[in-house]
Amino acid sequence: MSATMRAVVVDRPGPPEVLQLRDLPVPVAAPGQVLVRVRAAGLNRSELHFRQGLGSSGSFPRVPGLEAVGEVVAAPGGELVPGTRVAALMGGMGRDLDGGYAEHLLVPVSQVVPFTSDLPWEQLGAVPEMLQTAHGSLAVGVRPAPGDALLVRGATSSVGRALVVLAKRQGLTVHATTRRPQAAAELEALGADHVLVDDGAVAERVRELSGGGVDGAVELVGTDVLRDTLRAVRPGGTVCFTGMLSDRWTIDRFYPMDWLPNGVRLTAYSGEASDLPAAVLQEFLDAVAAGRAAIPLGRVYGLDDVVQAHRDMEAGGVGGKGVLLT
Repeated sequence: MSATMRAVVVDRPGPPEVLQLRDLPVPVAAPGQVLVRVRAAGLNRSELHFRQGLGSSGSFPRVPGLEAVGEVVAAPGGELVPGTRVAALMGGMGRDLDGGYAEHLLVPVSQVVPFTSDLPWEQLGAVPEMLQTAHGSLAVGVRPAPGDALLVRGATSSVGRALVVLAKRQGLTVHATTRRPQAAAELEALGADHVLVDDGAVAERVRELSGGGVDGAVELVGTDVLRDTLRAVRPGGTVCFTGMLSDRWTIDRFYPMDWLPNGVRLTAYSGEASDLPAAVLQEFLDAVAAGRAAIPLGRVYGLDDVVQAHRDMEAGGVGGKGVLLT
């Protein structure tokens, strides 16, 4: 008789209630794959979009979850020793193959990043996708130099908070936006130099604070404010489009000569597991353990609470990075 595991399954798009907790067979790893005992899985808005049927990829029924942390159970190819702590992320997890909302996860070895850390699982579960996206947005999208000024548009999101932490560790001056005045103290505690309450038009204030425009910006809000973000950047600077918190994904009647200020570059970042080097993950976790960096952890849920977790994500009530503990 095969072993079973608890897993969250979505049979069809719909409201949070379509997330069903079931018993499924534990997958069996083949060479080139790794079976992971999941300890925690981060919660992401892309999982909310998939559950709602808004994603452009994926199939049903499916176990959601594009990231997880845990321990290696088996790697028949010998790439990883059982018991190794790993992060697994991206590569179609939770869309084209079953994801992290389960007690076990089967993925290609290329999608796992090993690490060593004694941090609690709920903290570790908040890190992989958040760090990969924040690191990639800087290293691939913006490519700032030490001393540059950076605008983080949508800084109270989990990725935004991680960007503030990473940017300050790189010696950048950080301008951070939030729609909630009461969140300013949180962002300042993370290291933000200037916090702006976002009413949809912050470019003029950013240009005043930075003496003519920041050197780079990461857009996490969406296309509805992208034009304003582009105008907050100096000529020669770069805007990286990374997120869509507003769920505005496309631009109607896009006219590049009008949208793009002279000399301002527009890039984008989505990324894969390979964009998170093991050394970057390890350095960040070590910095957290030593008190030199912070994980912006929000609410923590059990698998039984997954419906409420998605309700909270829809309502914006997680307050940082949400995590499922298995």
